[in-house]
Amino acid sequence: MPTGTSDMPVVSGLMPGFADPVGDSQETFRAVLSAVSRPGRIVEMPDMAEPPAPIMPGAAAVLLTLVDYDTALWLDNVAARPSVIDYLKFHTGAPQTDSAAAADFALVADAKSLLPLSTFKSGTEEYPDRSATLIVQVESLASDRGWALRGPGIETAAALYAAPLPSDFLAQIRTNAAGYPCGVDIIFVAGNSIAALPRSTRVEA
Repeated sequence: MPTGTSDMPVVSGLMPGFADPVGDSQETFRAVLSAVSRPGRIVEMPDMAEPPAPIMPGAAAVLLTLVDYDTALWLDNVAARPSVIDYLKFHTGAPQTDSAAAADFALVADAKSLLPLSTFKSGTEEYPDRSATLIVQVESLASDRGWALRGPGIETAAALYAAPLPSDFLAQIRTNAAGYPCGVDIIFVAGNSIAALPRSTRVEA
Protein backbone atom coordinates (compact mmCIF):
# COMPACT_ATOMS: atom_id res chain seq x y z
CA MET A 1 0.00 0.00 0.00
CA PRO A 2 1.43 3.42 -0.86
CA THR A 3 2.48 5.43 2.15
CA GLY A 4 2.91 8.87 0.63
CA THR A 5 5.99 10.97 0.16
CA SER A 6 7.28 12.13 3.53
CA ASP A 7 10.60 10.35 2.87
CA MET A 8 10.79 11.24 -0.81
CA PRO A 9 12.48 14.23 -2.41
CA VAL A 10 10.21 17.16 -3.11
CA VAL A 11 9.48 17.72 -6.78
CA SER A 12 9.07 21.39 -7.61
CA GLY A 13 5.49 22.30 -8.49
CA LEU A 14 4.08 18.88 -7.54
CA MET A 15 1.08 18.96 -5.23
CA PRO A 16 1.48 17.09 -1.91
CA GLY A 17 -0.50 13.99 -0.95
CA PHE A 18 -1.44 12.96 2.58
CA ALA A 19 -0.24 15.16 5.45
CA ASP A 20 0.30 12.00 7.52
CA PRO A 21 1.11 9.37 4.87
CA VAL A 22 0.87 6.30 7.10
CA GLY A 23 -2.00 7.36 9.35
CA ASP A 24 -4.11 8.92 6.60
CA SER A 25 -3.58 5.95 4.29
CA GLN A 26 -4.70 3.56 7.02
CA GLU A 27 -7.72 5.71 7.81
CA THR A 28 -8.65 5.87 4.14
CA PHE A 29 -8.32 2.11 3.77
CA ARG A 30 -10.71 1.60 6.69
CA ALA A 31 -13.13 4.11 5.17
CA VAL A 32 -13.09 2.29 1.81
CA LEU A 33 -13.68 -1.04 3.56
CA SER A 34 -16.63 0.52 5.40
CA ALA A 35 -18.12 1.77 2.14
CA VAL A 36 -17.60 -1.52 0.29
CA SER A 37 -19.00 -3.63 3.15
CA ARG A 38 -22.11 -1.43 3.40
CA PRO A 39 -23.12 -0.59 -0.19
CA GLY A 40 -24.86 2.76 -0.44
CA ARG A 41 -23.35 4.14 2.76
CA ILE A 42 -21.69 7.53 2.23
CA VAL A 43 -18.30 7.75 3.91
CA GLU A 44 -16.07 10.78 4.39
CA MET A 45 -12.39 10.57 3.47
CA PRO A 46 -9.57 12.01 5.60
CA ASP A 47 -8.66 15.62 4.83
CA MET A 48 -5.77 16.02 2.44
CA ALA A 49 -4.10 18.70 0.37
CA GLU A 50 -6.05 19.73 -2.72
CA PRO A 51 -5.05 17.46 -5.63
CA PRO A 52 -4.60 18.76 -9.16
CA ALA A 53 -7.82 19.43 -11.07
CA PRO A 54 -9.98 17.69 -12.00
CA ILE A 55 -9.28 15.06 -9.31
CA MET A 56 -11.60 15.36 -6.32
CA PRO A 57 -10.03 15.00 -2.84
CA GLY A 58 -11.95 11.79 -2.15
CA ALA A 59 -10.75 10.23 -5.39
CA ALA A 60 -7.17 11.23 -4.67
CA ALA A 61 -7.38 9.64 -1.21
CA VAL A 62 -8.68 6.37 -2.65
CA LEU A 63 -6.05 6.30 -5.39
CA LEU A 64 -3.14 7.08 -3.08
CA THR A 65 -4.28 4.26 -0.79
CA LEU A 66 -5.28 1.46 -3.16
CA VAL A 67 -3.09 1.99 -6.24
CA ASP A 68 0.58 1.09 -6.38
CA TYR A 69 3.39 0.05 -8.72
CA ASP A 70 1.76 -3.36 -9.26
CA THR A 71 -1.64 -2.08 -10.46
CA ALA A 72 -2.32 -0.66 -13.92
CA LEU A 73 -4.18 2.66 -13.84
CA TRP A 74 -6.34 4.11 -16.64
CA LEU A 75 -7.49 7.73 -16.79
CA ASP A 76 -10.36 9.00 -18.91
CA ASN A 77 -9.78 11.87 -21.33
CA VAL A 78 -10.79 14.53 -18.80
CA ALA A 79 -8.49 13.21 -16.06
CA ALA A 80 -5.50 12.50 -18.31
CA ARG A 81 -3.76 15.85 -17.89
CA PRO A 82 0.01 16.14 -17.42
CA SER A 83 -0.39 17.50 -13.88
CA VAL A 84 -2.63 14.56 -12.91
CA ILE A 85 -0.38 12.00 -14.57
CA ASP A 86 2.71 13.37 -12.78
CA TYR A 87 0.87 13.56 -9.44
CA LEU A 88 -0.35 9.97 -9.55
CA LYS A 89 2.92 8.60 -10.88
CA PHE A 90 4.86 10.29 -8.10
CA HIS A 91 2.50 9.42 -5.23
CA THR A 92 1.52 5.88 -6.28
CA GLY A 93 4.14 4.61 -8.72
CA ALA A 94 1.34 2.98 -10.71
CA PRO A 95 2.00 2.18 -14.37
CA GLN A 96 -0.56 3.97 -16.51
CA THR A 97 -2.24 2.21 -19.39
CA ASP A 98 -3.98 3.63 -22.44
CA SER A 99 -6.24 0.58 -22.55
CA ALA A 100 -9.32 0.63 -20.33
CA ALA A 101 -9.60 -3.13 -20.82
CA ALA A 102 -6.17 -3.65 -19.24
CA ALA A 103 -6.71 -1.46 -16.17
CA ASP A 104 -6.87 -2.69 -12.58
CA PHE A 105 -8.12 0.73 -11.51
CA ALA A 106 -9.79 3.43 -13.59
CA LEU A 107 -10.34 7.09 -12.75
CA VAL A 108 -13.41 8.52 -14.46
CA ALA A 109 -13.57 12.30 -14.10
CA ASP A 110 -16.41 12.75 -16.60
CA ALA A 111 -19.14 10.39 -15.38
CA LYS A 112 -21.53 11.35 -18.18
CA SER A 113 -19.05 9.88 -20.67
CA LEU A 114 -18.30 6.73 -18.69
CA LEU A 115 -17.37 3.92 -21.06
CA PRO A 116 -19.63 0.85 -21.04
CA LEU A 117 -18.88 -1.24 -17.97
CA SER A 118 -18.25 -4.22 -20.26
CA THR A 119 -15.16 -2.35 -21.54
CA PHE A 120 -13.33 -2.99 -18.27
CA LYS A 121 -11.89 -6.22 -16.86
CA SER A 122 -14.53 -8.33 -15.12
CA GLY A 123 -12.33 -11.22 -14.04
CA THR A 124 -12.96 -14.88 -14.81
CA GLU A 125 -14.74 -17.71 -13.03
CA GLU A 126 -11.35 -19.02 -11.90
CA TYR A 127 -10.02 -15.58 -10.94
CA PRO A 128 -12.94 -13.21 -10.31
CA ASP A 129 -10.61 -10.93 -8.36
CA ARG A 130 -8.79 -10.04 -11.57
CA SER A 131 -11.31 -7.33 -12.30
CA ALA A 132 -11.29 -3.56 -12.41
CA THR A 133 -12.30 -1.06 -9.76
CA LEU A 134 -13.77 2.13 -11.21
CA ILE A 135 -13.44 5.38 -9.29
CA VAL A 136 -16.20 7.52 -10.75
CA GLN A 137 -16.49 11.21 -9.90
CA VAL A 138 -20.03 12.59 -9.78
CA GLU A 139 -21.58 15.94 -8.93
CA SER A 140 -24.22 14.57 -6.54
CA LEU A 141 -24.17 11.66 -4.13
CA ALA A 142 -26.92 10.82 -1.62
CA SER A 143 -28.16 7.82 0.37
CA ASP A 144 -31.72 8.97 1.08
CA ARG A 145 -33.09 8.50 -2.45
CA GLY A 146 -32.31 6.98 -5.83
CA TRP A 147 -31.78 3.29 -6.61
CA ALA A 148 -32.86 0.58 -4.21
CA LEU A 149 -29.91 -1.65 -3.33
CA ARG A 150 -30.04 -5.24 -2.10
CA GLY A 151 -27.43 -7.88 -1.47
CA PRO A 152 -24.48 -8.64 0.85
CA GLY A 153 -23.90 -5.99 3.51
CA ILE A 154 -27.48 -4.70 3.27
CA GLU A 155 -29.89 -5.92 5.96
CA THR A 156 -33.08 -5.19 4.04
CA ALA A 157 -32.58 -2.41 1.51
CA ALA A 158 -30.43 0.67 1.03
CA ALA A 159 -30.64 3.62 -1.32
CA LEU A 160 -28.06 5.38 -3.43
CA TYR A 161 -28.27 8.37 -5.76
CA ALA A 162 -25.35 9.32 -8.00
CA ALA A 163 -25.48 11.78 -10.87
CA PRO A 164 -24.83 12.53 -13.63
CA LEU A 165 -24.35 9.14 -15.28
CA PRO A 166 -25.05 7.70 -18.74
CA SER A 167 -28.75 7.19 -19.46
CA ASP A 168 -28.34 3.41 -19.69
CA PHE A 169 -26.27 3.05 -16.53
CA LEU A 170 -29.01 1.25 -14.58
CA ALA A 171 -29.25 -1.44 -17.26
CA GLN A 172 -25.46 -1.76 -17.30
CA ILE A 173 -25.14 -2.15 -13.55
CA ARG A 174 -27.87 -4.80 -13.51
CA THR A 175 -25.99 -6.76 -16.18
CA ASN A 176 -22.81 -6.31 -14.15
CA ALA A 177 -24.46 -7.76 -11.01
CA ALA A 178 -25.97 -10.64 -12.98
CA GLY A 179 -22.46 -11.83 -13.84
CA TYR A 180 -21.36 -12.14 -10.19
CA PRO A 181 -18.80 -13.26 -9.01
CA CYS A 182 -17.33 -11.59 -12.09
CA GLY A 183 -17.90 -7.91 -12.77
CA VAL A 184 -16.47 -4.51 -11.95
CA ASP A 185 -16.64 -2.72 -8.61
CA ILE A 186 -17.49 0.98 -8.49
CA ILE A 187 -16.55 3.66 -5.98
CA PHE A 188 -18.48 6.88 -6.52
CA VAL A 189 -16.85 10.11 -5.35
CA ALA A 190 -18.36 13.54 -4.77
CA GLY A 191 -15.92 15.99 -3.25
CA ASN A 192 -14.52 14.26 -0.17
CA SER A 193 -17.30 11.66 0.09
CA ILE A 194 -17.44 8.16 -1.34
CA ALA A 195 -20.02 5.39 -1.72
CA ALA A 196 -19.43 1.91 -3.10
CA LEU A 197 -21.41 -0.21 -5.52
CA PRO A 198 -19.80 -3.66 -5.45
CA ARG A 199 -20.50 -6.22 -8.18
CA SER A 200 -22.47 -8.29 -5.64
CA THR A 201 -25.09 -5.55 -5.17
CA ARG A 202 -28.43 -5.84 -6.97
CA VAL A 203 -29.81 -2.49 -8.12
CA GLU A 204 -33.46 -1.64 -8.64
CA ALA A 205 -34.98 1.54 -10.03
